[in-house]
Amino acid sequence: VCLDFEAELVEFNGEHDHIHLLVNYPPKIAISNLVNSLKGVSSRLIRKKNYSEIKNKLWGNMLWSRSYFAGSCGGAPLSIIKQYIEQQQRPH
Repeated sequence: VCLDFEAELVEFNGEHDHIHLLVNYPPKIAISNLVNSLKGVSSRLIRKKNYSEIKNKLWGNMLWSRSYFAGSCGGAPLSIIKQYIEQQQRPH
């Protein structure tokens, strides 16, 4: 997905009910389009694996909620942002 959007996934981590992505993407890309594509593709790939523990994490019949939070970190050093993400738990 990131390649399709000319974006780079810099860091990934999360917790049992959400994930953190640090993505470098060009300003010509609408963040909502990138997030929707990431959610759609990841949902299809995860569902293909048929993980039994995923079934009790669904939002109704959906893997991801409709909401998301995106924040800009243009002024913060990437090392600080990466450190924050690395300190999160990996999703199960």
